[in-house]
Amino acid sequence: MTQTFQLPQQPRPPRATTSGEPGVPPGASEATRLLCAGTYLDAGYRDAVIEELYVREERLAAPSLGYDAARVLAHALRARRLELGWAAAVLGLWAVGFPLSDYLLAVVLFPFLLLAVAVWIRGPQERPAWYRRTPAWWVRWWGRSFLVYAAVTMARAASGSVDQRELLDFFSLFLPDALVAPFFESGVRIQPINAWVALLVLLLVAVCVALQRGRFARALTHELHPARFGDMAADPAELAEGRRFQRLRQRVRVEQHSPLVMYHAAHPFCGAGQAYDTWSLAVELRPDPERREPPLPINNRVILDRIHELLARLRLPSAQAGGAVRDRLRNLEIDECVFLPVAGLPRRDLAPYHQDAFAVHSAESVEEGGETRRHFLRARVGGWEEEVVTTVFVRVHTQGGMLMLEIAPHVLLPVRADFENADRIAHQHLHNSPLGKAVWALARTPRSVALAAVTMGRAAALTWRILTAGYGAAMPDGPARSVRELGSGESASLFQNMDVNRYLKSIQDRVAQGVRQVLKDSGYRTDEFAQKIVNVSGGSTLIENAQGAFALGDNNVVTNTPGTPSGAGGDGNG
Repeated sequence: MTQTFQLPQQPRPPRATTSGEPGVPPGASEATRLLCAGTYLDAGYRDAVIEELYVREERLAAPSLGYDAARVLAHALRARRLELGWAAAVLGLWAVGFPLSDYLLAVVLFPFLLLAVAVWIRGPQERPAWYRRTPAWWVRWWGRSFLVYAAVTMARAASGSVDQRELLDFFSLFLPDALVAPFFESGVRIQPINAWVALLVLLLVAVCVALQRGRFARALTHELHPARFGDMAADPAELAEGRRFQRLRQRVRVEQHSPLVMYHAAHPFCGAGQAYDTWSLAVELRPDPERREPPLPINNRVILDRIHELLARLRLPSAQAGGAVRDRLRNLEIDECVFLPVAGLPRRDLAPYHQDAFAVHSAESVEEGGETRRHFLRARVGGWEEEVVTTVFVRVHTQGGMLMLEIAPHVLLPVRADFENADRIAHQHLHNSPLGKAVWALARTPRSVALAAVTMGRAAALTWRILTAGYGAAMPDGPARSVRELGSGESASLFQNMDVNRYLKSIQDRVAQGVRQVLKDSGYRTDEFAQKIVNVSGGSTLIENAQGAFALGDNNVVTNTPGTPSGAGGDGNG
């Protein structure tokens, strides 16, 4: 890295599609909407987003392909503020209710904690392993048994039919006698009014749980509704004040869609998804013996321009179909990007994201074939409303009479299934009967105190780290995690996999065709290139010395018989 430039004052505008059709801005895409919804549904995901983009401010943002990480951060912070408010209300009710009930609320505290522990033991999986499911079942039923006993005892205390000795025996079930005996010997006498206060506090906690769920559901059906989400100016999360948030949001929006990618050496393609059959090859540039003229010199720019031209033709529909074609290849995005290591950058705001700086890096790196600074041609297809993003990075280099071709496909899998169901969950809750809402809230009241305590503890730990860890003055670091990758599921549907394979094969075929055309037009042999180019995603097997044999498909075996012609056309060009 030889030069740094000041960041521009304004964020880079969203890229428009080059097919002539209006493109959806990344901040209004369906993938962005579902990731924002996920911050209200999953506290773990929300905390991971805040950790990566808000707490660790020395880390640059990962490339955001088809979504807006800054808007996801805005909703993550808003969801956390709402959750902190409800957690404070729940803990406040318990704090006030304990002395007012003469600590009778302790009767239900132990079974509440047992039920919360049971949820933690079972884990988030729908069908956990037996070694988690079995102890969780045991702890859950013990907690339910204690809770029923506690509820009956508290109801009897409210009616005045429970004496002090019976309460002493109940507390002794889960507390040591050394703690229980002094408590009652000190003169504490449980009155019916204390039991009524305890029951009222529990009822108010259940109301808080119900209102919190209703508030989250309304957020999903109002500002996150598909009909309203496109209006970013009216999004209450975007309007949040706070100097730190405004400053980091500006930086993220500059970094995430820039063609200059500042990367960490351990994971340079962070944000692009899972690597999908990365491959490379090297062929010698041999003059075509059938051409009388000497071969023309070729460079990386000539090859990349030809590949770009052929890839652009993928956007064109057939003449017979006309405007009826809705294939995602019509919105194929083709650009060039330069990867720069973040090591050595003095400050985050000195990253060379300026357009002039990128032009310099692009012009210098396209021919140099460096190890750390790398130039790629990037082709991206955002399928399924930007939920399945297919990106192919192409790098070409000529050195020492050799041509090297590197292709690195990456795929972002669909958004998590529970995020996909956010609209369904919100609709079901809002349109449920009052009885159904009450049952839902009462069933989750036992673990509300533990969740509230965990929420407040996490918020305190996060604030403490921001104040004391010194991330603001730390040396810049590359992105460690991508917001989109954190919110991705584990698999895609059959239709989605079929589309990914179609996009990859179409792009890779055009890349190979472009390289081959440049070799042929410049007067070089193409038969060796035809032998070595392999569509790895198709599972082909290549035998290097096959003398013109070329295999495509699954589990193919290439053999060669002496005397077999090197090419079907017999022109020496494969």
